[in-house]
Amino acid sequence: MRSTFMGLETARRGMFTQQSALHTTGHNISNANTPGYTRQRINFEQTEPYPNASINRPQIPGQVGTGVKAGSIQRIRESFLDVQYRGENNKLGYWETRAEAYTKLEEVLNEPSDSGLAKTMDLFWQSLQDLAVNPTNAGARSVVRQRGIAVAETFNHLHISLSTIKQDLKNEITVTERSINSILEQISKINGQIADVEPHQYLPNDLYDERDRLIDQLSSIVNVKVDYSSSGKGSLEIAEGQAIVKMISDSGKELGILVSGDRYNEVKANFDGVENSVKTFSIGHSSFNYKDLNSTGQLKALVDSYGVDIEGKVNGIYPDVMKSLDDLAYTFANEFNAQHSLGVSPNEIDNNPPEDRNFFAEAGEEIGMDRNGFAGRITLAKSIEVSLDNIATASGPASIATKGDSSNVLALANIFNQDFDYQNGAKPELANFHNYYEGVIGELAVRSQEAVRLNHNSTSLKEAVDNRRKSVSSVSLDEEMTNMIQFQHAYNASARMITLQDEMLDKIINGMGTVGR
Repeated sequence: MRSTFMGLETARRGMFTQQSALHTTGHNISNANTPGYTRQRINFEQTEPYPNASINRPQIPGQVGTGVKAGSIQRIRESFLDVQYRGENNKLGYWETRAEAYTKLEEVLNEPSDSGLAKTMDLFWQSLQDLAVNPTNAGARSVVRQRGIAVAETFNHLHISLSTIKQDLKNEITVTERSINSILEQISKINGQIADVEPHQYLPNDLYDERDRLIDQLSSIVNVKVDYSSSGKGSLEIAEGQAIVKMISDSGKELGILVSGDRYNEVKANFDGVENSVKTFSIGHSSFNYKDLNSTGQLKALVDSYGVDIEGKVNGIYPDVMKSLDDLAYTFANEFNAQHSLGVSPNEIDNNPPEDRNFFAEAGEEIGMDRNGFAGRITLAKSIEVSLDNIATASGPASIATKGDSSNVLALANIFNQDFDYQNGAKPELANFHNYYEGVIGELAVRSQEAVRLNHNSTSLKEAVDNRRKSVSSVSLDEEMTNMIQFQHAYNASARMITLQDEMLDKIINGMGTVGR
């Protein structure tokens, strides 16, 4: 037989459940501006009807509902949009960092301008033309020497500036490693906290939000894939479990497990100190080569900018530009010296030959065979620094040369218009000095524009996905206010049911059995 007080319990359950829904609504409203917060909802569930199917059940027309209960408090999140967002965030991290690297490079080269290398070499060529007009003029010789010093110092400045930024990139890679490992440690700790809560049939929504926020942050640095494993017996079916974060390539190849449960593996880029490049990466105790990385993200862009060792050859944004400058400086210095050595200087005409016949030198010594870093070592030859009259203006031999002869100066000036091979036969690129350097700057400009364009595109795509994700997960104050009114009315209705039941019980208890009195 049903209890006389059954209606009170049904109404009580309604009041408590609607009250929980109001508390959840208040929590959503309070966190409307909290970064990374996902709105939550109460999952309403009907309680078991009365009576249960059994032999001794009371004989009534049918089962009667017994009310409602709050089954769980769940956050509203679309995992597919998370995967999309992290993919676009990963691409943005790559192109944003790459565009920044090109911007710094363009600032150093500063072309076209009145202080760049191209202008400095043009002024040097002009000074040779002026000297050819009057080869005996000491002022013109002084200008040639100063313009030569300016060319060497410009090469030195570019090399030092690019080397400094390259070292900054190395430091930034190290800082990025620490950031990655810090995020991984935090994710592993949150996994441990989630594993402690879920078996008690609770959903730690705030911990889920913090973990997703960290994974979003990690996705901009490296390409990740996230799987989930159960926290153990007793967890709800809708519990997310512990995150297993893996580092993958663009093709989906697994490179290593970053986080599994409450354990994590540190990420490290292994530098080659001799070549000043990155050779391999490590995840925990396992390692893989750069070519296996084949993905995007901030770390990849930093490594691409700094330089990578692929089968003994160093490639990268900064190494490539620095190598081009070294090839230009080395070829220019050697070709200029070769022509200068064929000429005769006024001192030689006066039977006072210089110690060496070169115009340029390498850190004060004879130019060697090593091109690597030559732009930072090119200097003026000591003989030119000692005396202006060691500039070879005339053609030989010295026995018949005259100080008014300017044929060798014209030959030196003509070198600027001749085509040379700057790759030592490895990859012939025949061009004059101006065109070769113009090609280096032009290629740099094209790649920089590409990085800026793709950075802009990636930003737009990320924002589009983020807006779709926010439309699902973020707090809408209008919607929450509607829910608040809805739950408030339901709460009031349940309270009115208790008042009704009280009136009915009052009639039964105080009004029945009084006949005949």
